Amino acid sequence: MTSRARTIYSVGAVFALLAIAASVLHARESWFPARGNPERILYLTNDKAARRLFLSFDALGADAYWIRTIQHYGRDRKSRRETGRFELLQPMLDLTTTLDPNFMIAYRFGAIFLAMAPPDGPGRPDQAVALLEKGLRANPTRWQLAHDIGFIHYWYTGDYAKAAEWFERASLMPHAPVWMAPLAATTKAQGGNRAGARQMLVELLTSSPEEYIRNAAERGIHQLNALDAIDELNTLIERFHTLHGRSPSDLREIVPQGAPLDDTGAAFVYDPVTHKVSLSPSSTLAPLPKPFGK
Repeated sequence: MTSRARTIYSVGAVFALLAIAASVLHARESWFPARGNPERILYLTNDKAARRLFLSFDALGADAYWIRTIQHYGRDRKSRRETGRFELLQPMLDLTTTLDPNFMIAYRFGAIFLAMAPPDGPGRPDQAVALLEKGLRANPTRWQLAHDIGFIHYWYTGDYAKAAEWFERASLMPHAPVWMAPLAATTKAQGGNRAGARQMLVELLTSSPEEYIRNAAERGIHQLNALDAIDELNTLIERFHTLHGRSPSDLREIVPQGAPLDDTGAAFVYDPVTHKVSLSPSSTLAPLPKPFGK
């Protein structure tokens, strides 16, 4: 049998198996309807079973599960449920990257999905770091993965020492951009300082070739602006109390033109009980990151 004939036979066998599996699944669902939401089922939870199903077409299987991962994330991000959200995200990302260990998009985008705080994600930076470390073991020369681990630590865990360590590690890897070394130095010297955070984010915004990193950096800058605005408003409230012996009943007493807006256009909220200003819950910048030093 020729090589071309073997390839055609193998492809035909894969699609025949998939057709049989689909027929069996359809019959099963017709005779024995599944209880609960079938979309919550991870059809293949074992990488060995997945490899047997896809034979030598692991990349095809990885693509299929990556699509399912994106659908799952998008569906749960829009969901109003309070429990069970994003429950399949980590298993599907793990299976996707097991089927294709070089699937860089799945590692990098998947890590952001995992790290994002509720309601935008499961708030699992630990799983994000584990996924990126898995990617780095399979792709030890990809500085982007080491950089992303540093970013996760900086922005989501608040461990600036680890962030600096990973930025420095990334800067020493092949083909790393020249801005990685200054980023590592800035993080080591000013980790947790808003000025240092802003410098890091501006560097990422202007230098990173990845659009999703630039978008995350831009959002981070808007969040830092919001933290600065909240501090300024709270300072004005304290001055008002010192001058008048009471706290303002409304922000208009200290800002006559009305409540200021954050960078997304949402008005800051004043609590007349605590006499503090906070970000609007409806703002797309919520939740704000852990407080940075001023």
